[in-house]
Amino acid sequence: MQVSEPAAAESAARELAAFLERRREQIAQRWAGTPLFRTVFTVSRDEAVEACKTVVDALADVASTGRLENIAAPGFESVREQLGRMAASRARRGFSTAQITDEAAGLRVTIAELLRGEIHDLPGHEAQEVLLAATVLMGTLSLVIMETTVNAGEELIARQRQQLLEVATPVINLWEGIVAVPLIGTLDSARSQVVMESLLGAIVDQRARYAILDITGVPTVDSLVAQHLMKTVAAARLMGAECIVSGIRPAIAQTIVHLGIDLGSVLTRSSLADALAYALTQQGIEVFRAAGVNPR
Repeated sequence: MQVSEPAAAESAARELAAFLERRREQIAQRWAGTPLFRTVFTVSRDEAVEACKTVVDALADVASTGRLENIAAPGFESVREQLGRMAASRARRGFSTAQITDEAAGLRVTIAELLRGEIHDLPGHEAQEVLLAATVLMGTLSLVIMETTVNAGEELIARQRQQLLEVATPVINLWEGIVAVPLIGTLDSARSQVVMESLLGAIVDQRARYAILDITGVPTVDSLVAQHLMKTVAAARLMGAECIVSGIRPAIAQTIVHLGIDLGSVLTRSSLADALAYALTQQGIEVFRAAGVNPR
């Protein structure tokens, strides 16, 4: 009697699931030596073997449902985080998504070798169905790894971007009670948020009464940048600090006037030095040039 294609596929998937359960230990032992697992689970080989077993169990769960092509199959949920760590580790070592995917595809070799040793007694067409099912399932695993690789890469880029924003937005403790943020480059929403968070954090940590925002290195100011500055000034006031904006160059001053932006409520000074002098004076501190020292 001829078995229908759907029925044959279901039977092959069940046979594959049973095979994965039987050969769980052998597959895990072989996989533990592959770069994809070895470079992440470095504490001991046993750790790598256990990680491999978790992946084999996930594959068996997916195969038992017959949903071999579904990357969203519930069976994969238990290993997505683990696969993500593996992919991220390889990406940090400079491997591309294509190279990581090739390593994942290499896991199929172990499955195929062990599987052929078990299905030689099956009729030819049934053996082919099981091999095809294994190929499809391992292809789906590769897609899941590719997906987690891309996600891990995006998360890594986002973290690096955040770190660059923080590095590009240092908060300097100029004097007791006085902090400053020298801004260089273009301000956008993301960076403006980092500026505000960094400045407010410094106000609390340093117990600062004066905060200076120096925009000497900001090439242009538009309405959006001005709004961000106003919000930062307002937030600093709520934290009990007076905020001073310094470094407004003539071209930027003209732009602000042409845009009709009202900075009347914002204390401004022409330079960082002037802003610092103002803050010191407000605290009753006077700075004098030593006799006989010529300014350069």
